[in-house]
Amino acid sequence: MPQVFSPARVAALTERARADYIAQRPRSAALAAGSGHLLSGVPMHWMRDWGTPFPLYIDHAQGAQCVDVDGHVYTDFCLGDTGAMFGHSPAPVAAAIAERAARGYSCMLPGADANWVGAHLAERFGLPVWQIATTATDANRFVLRWARGLTGRPVVVVFDGCYHGTVDDTLVRQDADGRTVARSGLVGQVADLGQYTRVVPFNDLAALHAAQAPGDVACVLTEPALTNIGMVLPAESFLAGVRQLTRQHGALLVIDETHTISTGYAGYSGQIGLEPDMLVLGKPIAGGLPAAVYGMSAEVAARAEALLASKPDGHSGMGTTLSANLFTLAAMRANLEQVMTREAYALTTPRAARLADALRALFARHRLPWCVTQIGARCEFQFCPTPPRTGAEAEAAMDHALERLIHLSLLNQGVLITPFHNMMLVCPDTPETAITALVDGVEAVLEALRG
Repeated sequence: MPQVFSPARVAALTERARADYIAQRPRSAALAAGSGHLLSGVPMHWMRDWGTPFPLYIDHAQGAQCVDVDGHVYTDFCLGDTGAMFGHSPAPVAAAIAERAARGYSCMLPGADANWVGAHLAERFGLPVWQIATTATDANRFVLRWARGLTGRPVVVVFDGCYHGTVDDTLVRQDADGRTVARSGLVGQVADLGQYTRVVPFNDLAALHAAQAPGDVACVLTEPALTNIGMVLPAESFLAGVRQLTRQHGALLVIDETHTISTGYAGYSGQIGLEPDMLVLGKPIAGGLPAAVYGMSAEVAARAEALLASKPDGHSGMGTTLSANLFTLAAMRANLEQVMTREAYALTTPRAARLADALRALFARHRLPWCVTQIGARCEFQFCPTPPRTGAEAEAAMDHALERLIHLSLLNQGVLITPFHNMMLVCPDTPETAITALVDGVEAVLEALRG
């Protein structure tokens, strides 16, 4: 990517921002100093990816705000990277958790909330049969197992730059020679992931057709838009083409809406009438608790029931002891019924549009060749003049040093955005003043970079 700003200037401002961060957060610094029994000093090692000198320790969070242990209040546009998409600690979910907590968490047996959740998911997403998992990674792993079991085919097709949690089959990229290879940062991978996974570029129907031509593809797994390598929107008619090609080749179409549920009440698929064979949704489904769901069409469900009836007793390789526990289902019901509503989307989507428009106007004023994309409550700015069409294009537009300067500077001004790239979410509690503060914060960084 062509450098817009001097790398030396970016580095100098980053050092200044790091010094400000350290000076303002003595309690976080003290907690970090005492974290020697945690790998990389944090309970989940990529919590260090925020690019801060030491982790920011959070005391509590509510609505669109979180407060650190030093008492600093932040407007949160990260929102748990979609886990708290409708705001932190929504009151209906908190009440359901408190009520359920006195009556048992997990019995490895269903409660009455399960039937309500299944019926609601069927009505909302148009797929009649559902299962509950603990994370979207689990759900994606399970649907790949179902797809292979139902079709008798071994290969999965994903798109370059995809994100489906930590499922081994999807931790792949396409190299310069078009081969499927393991991601460069992957730890401990011994199997050849290219044996049973094929990667093709997003928005490339010809490549998708070629990948399925051998007749050994069980399913195509994709987000409706790529969201974890920056944002890559589908070209017009691309998703319809994906649906047509999977049917033509006898493969199942699995749509992962874990991030694109920001689009609207029934996700991106529901908005465009995509009709997937299976659908996965994690993160925000239970208001921020670990939970995920996956749904099946009537045809897929009938085939799944037949497969279960035909197999000998023994572990199917799907489900965990804590999947579908009473505690999580109570939270999920409250969240679906009272928080993740049409009314909530009616608030968030226009606010995200105002944020996106304000950022476009800001970049135009500064004559920067940067674009802004939006999917419902989610928007992203990328360091390229037009929205990228593939994961490779999106990756080429990244400037990690500049991203870290922007993120750290915003954090010092009381604004959080997602640390991995320039993604922002709004929730029903996000005030207009916070949108203004975010845009003003970005402008302050740009003015400092101009010198």
